[in-house]
Amino acid sequence: MKKAKIYKPSKTAMQSGKRNTKNWILEFDTLNTGVNPLTGWETSKDTMSEIRLEFEKKEEAINYAKKNNIDYYIIDPQESKIIKKSYTDNFLK
Repeated sequence: MKKAKIYKPSKTAMQSGKRNTKNWILEFDTLNTGVNPLTGWETSKDTMSEIRLEFEKKEEAINYAKKNNIDYYIIDPQESKIIKKSYTDNFLK
């Protein structure tokens, strides 16, 4: 069976909202990538890499992988550090 990664997506750089960062994603790794000689685009005959499952909790994704005998690895999200600054800090340094 293929390997899958379980992760929580990060916030996009284009928007400040965190709407799509709440669910955990189970996504299969892509194997056998190559270049299509006709179009020149990267291609793969692996259709499992197109599957992307969303879960509300990390435990649900792990239980699904165990129940279906899927090898998986977990990528834990990095917490962003919030640095509290005031406007006057710009002039005091």
